[in-house]
Amino acid sequence: MAAKLIWAWCSIRAVEGCRVAGRPDDMLLVRDVMVSPVITVREDDTIADVAKVMDEHAIGSVIVVSSKGEPVGVITARDIVRKVVAKGKSPGEVKASEVMSSPPIEIEDDKDVREAARMMARLDVRRLVVKHKGKMVGIVTSKDLLSILPSLIDLVLEKAKAGLVGPPEEEREEVFLAGYCDVCGRWSTMLVEVDGQFMCEECRAELESEEA
Repeated sequence: MAAKLIWAWCSIRAVEGCRVAGRPDDMLLVRDVMVSPVITVREDDTIADVAKVMDEHAIGSVIVVSSKGEPVGVITARDIVRKVVAKGKSPGEVKASEVMSSPPIEIEDDKDVREAARMMARLDVRRLVVKHKGKMVGIVTSKDLLSILPSLIDLVLEKAKAGLVGPPEEEREEVFLAGYCDVCGRWSTMLVEVDGQFMCEECRAELESEEA
């Protein structure tokens, strides 16, 4: 279950104002967790070439770029299986442009990582192209957000020990998690554990209406 928890809000107030990377009163930024440089392929590369690049770099996705180097799409291992292998097509004859998901979703490198999590939730995607002044500088995935979870928990614990966690228990905000709903499988930033399952707001509402 822990592997599915991409973001722990714990209490948004509990981590507001933390000092990270020398930036007072700021949270982690997208550039702090992004992967760079970005592994890319060209639109006219074959899927066989794409698969080789992914294997060489041990990655599950690549960014497709135009002749000008601009990101125009994303190809994942799942795309290759579903759109090429499962349909009996020859990987050496299918172009990257035929398989990629386009356009890629982008985010600026100076945005808060919480905004990246919200974008993934709202748009139902697992990776974002990171840009700086209009140029691609990295990529951030749900896995990258998961990697910072221990640090965020440490921040909450440190503030708790220092008595800076926030308001009394009765005034404290409800605890939410972000990840994939165990019921509908969609990404949500408002997961709550209900009878051993992490459920999104919509599924909880449906459950409550059924029990009413």
